[in-house]
Amino acid sequence: MGRPHEAGDTTKSRRGRRDVLRVLTAAGGFLFTAGQAMAQTVKVRLGTATQGGGFPVYGAAFVEAVRRFDAGLEIEAINTRGSTENVPLLEAGTLDIALVQGEVVHEALQGLGRTPADLRVLTAMYPTAGMFVVRSDSPYRTIADLKGKPVAWGAGGSGLVILGRYAMDGLGLDAARDFQPIYLERAGDGPAMVLDGRAAALWGGGTGWPGFMTMANSKEGARFIAPDAAAIQRIMARHTFLKPVTQAAGSFPGQAAAIPSVGSWSFVLARPALDEAVAYRIAKALHAAQQAGNPPPQLIETTAANTVAAVPGRERLHPGVSRFYREIGLLP
Repeated sequence: MGRPHEAGDTTKSRRGRRDVLRVLTAAGGFLFTAGQAMAQTVKVRLGTATQGGGFPVYGAAFVEAVRRFDAGLEIEAINTRGSTENVPLLEAGTLDIALVQGEVVHEALQGLGRTPADLRVLTAMYPTAGMFVVRSDSPYRTIADLKGKPVAWGAGGSGLVILGRYAMDGLGLDAARDFQPIYLERAGDGPAMVLDGRAAALWGGGTGWPGFMTMANSKEGARFIAPDAAAIQRIMARHTFLKPVTQAAGSFPGQAAAIPSVGSWSFVLARPALDEAVAYRIAKALHAAQQAGNPPPQLIETTAANTVAAVPGRERLHPGVSRFYREIGLLP
């Protein structure tokens, strides 16, 4: 007689757990289904860039946000040489997902100087307004003032170097010949070179970009140099994939005014064979992080709406991401 009673208790217990899960899911709005919570752990390799740049900082915030809302996704952030290395590593399957600067995305997907890359977009990251930073006591105030001077363009594999090349080309300048170019082993080496005089300026971009933060927080202080309105129009007329991007006032200590410039959106790209279910889970976790409120500064612009608006063709979205966006009503 004891066994039927025990079986009944077990059934009631299971029902009770399901009822609790339904209540919590309805109340919180951000919990995953029981099937997802019990899903097998999946390991994902994320390519970032060299230490001292913005991509490793973004990557850390990305990993934490996904882990918080889908603990079954174990994302390992891997330092690389940057965007130009991340694309071939994705194509080779060495990385599962990677951070890629907008200009490198453009070249890879369009097949400029190479075979078009068969990669898919997981999410838009943030827009980057390209500009120079100099010491606040520097005599240089315009891009023309920097001609012939030593300029640290960034790490050799960084997409910021590509953005600088396009921006200067739009002004009729050659980043490698009209300046004394310095290409860094590590992105974090640039500020020190400007502060001690080895470089006149450092090129970079992005809200909270570490190189700019280091300069702005130094005792010497920082001043930013960007294309003026006429120069912005010249650049975009020559390179139509670049867009006007403004660095908001107060993005860096001592930066009182907004700084208009040019730039593009960076993206998290996925290798061709990344499982649809994994891409779906990443998109869902990132959306949950936004819906929960107070995302970290690096992820403020990493939204589903921004991704749909910024992606270079919706066919470029990963199928798993598209499926999730249809579920939340962003895609038909």
